[in-house]
Amino acid sequence: MRIPSVHQLKERLAKLHPKHPFSLFTIPARRVAQQLRELKQRGELESISEKDLDGLLTKAFLEYTTPHLRRVINGTGVIVHTNLGRAPLAKEVISQLLEVALKYSNLELNLLTGKRGSRYSHVEELLLELTGAEAALVVNNNASAVLISLNTLAQGREVIVSRGEMVEIGGSFRIPEVMGWAGCILIEVGTTNKTHLFDYERAINEKTALLLKVHKSNYAIVGFTKEVTAEALVTLGHSRGIPVMEDLGSGSFIDFSKYGLAKEPTVQESIKAGVDVVTFSGDKLLGGPQAGIILGKKEIIEKIRRNPLNRAIRIDKLTLAALEGTLRLYRDESIAIQAIPVLNMMLCPVEKIKRRAQRLARELKNTSPSFQVKLIKTYAKTGGGALPLLDIPSYGVALKIEGVSPQILSEKLRMADPPILGITMDDFLVLDGRTLFDEDLQYIKTAFMKLRDELGLPS
Repeated sequence: MRIPSVHQLKERLAKLHPKHPFSLFTIPARRVAQQLRELKQRGELESISEKDLDGLLTKAFLEYTTPHLRRVINGTGVIVHTNLGRAPLAKEVISQLLEVALKYSNLELNLLTGKRGSRYSHVEELLLELTGAEAALVVNNNASAVLISLNTLAQGREVIVSRGEMVEIGGSFRIPEVMGWAGCILIEVGTTNKTHLFDYERAINEKTALLLKVHKSNYAIVGFTKEVTAEALVTLGHSRGIPVMEDLGSGSFIDFSKYGLAKEPTVQESIKAGVDVVTFSGDKLLGGPQAGIILGKKEIIEKIRRNPLNRAIRIDKLTLAALEGTLRLYRDESIAIQAIPVLNMMLCPVEKIKRRAQRLARELKNTSPSFQVKLIKTYAKTGGGALPLLDIPSYGVALKIEGVSPQILSEKLRMADPPILGITMDDFLVLDGRTLFDEDLQYIKTAFMKLRDELGLPS
């Protein structure tokens, strides 16, 4: 068989996709030509029909023109899923985001004076209103927030932290390494499971610049334990003229214990305790875009703001627009819980989740008698390093196809449009209803209809 030239393949693509410019066909045509050459060299290709060739060309073209960063359907039951983009934004935020993205904005213009303004002013007043802090600064993520705070307050000096709070979170983000990059000297006190106030007292000396408290992300120490509260640490630090910093990690404006979930420290509680600097993420429990939020005493925040590193890690206009929109929703807690997807998924009554899962199960059962479908009880996770021991009651749909392993089924669903992600459990693929949006159900049904036809199963 003679392999068609790249130009011939481009011309064929042009007939298949006449609305697209000819220049877009070069790379897909090259890829198909290479694929055909490799098949021929391995002796796996003697001839190819026009239909199959058109199929290869269309597949290559779609892969080339489809955005790499795409929407996916999250059926894993992990609400703040790092691999899946963490927090979905509230619909109410998108209109503001689009306005700023499509047009010019007053990013660094004071509209009252007509002079240059500060980009941070768009969210600072909101943050002070919601938390009671004296001042606020926002950077591109919480790792940056921790880094610039440590570098500003303790470069070349000692920072005291409990050994039980020496955390590592996703991406090998480790407190000791961040301190090293910030130019600080780490002083560990206490033991893994127990740290007392006197451990901090004994470690303080003339080189001490900061007392640091770190929220334990992704794990919990239980049993014979002891840790020092933020209030006690503030009392000690202020009596010695030493500032106290607390990294809350996920950060939350809502006391989840009011809604029957486990207690998670809130940002407001840290500020009320007198902590001088509080850092946390914008895209975890807050439910906004990726951002690092720094709150605290005005004098200290101003020092951090003046750090030259701030220029390298500053927040961009689109993130600011999404963050401002998210923060505005928190002015009324009931509105925030309804509008912000992360909060809604966490606090949605389990009976509502059950009804969603039942609807999906019915749709999939009607798609093919070859699909084994059942409703099961599941437990969702918060994710994002928050509430690691919390299991949120949920319902999911367990699926099995005779002769198709759950791993193969999972792989095929990842190739759907949009891709569908679930978990495997006891030879079933499970889609958890707590992390599904209502509009996801139709996409899932369509994907299974295509899978049914691909496998030649009865309808």
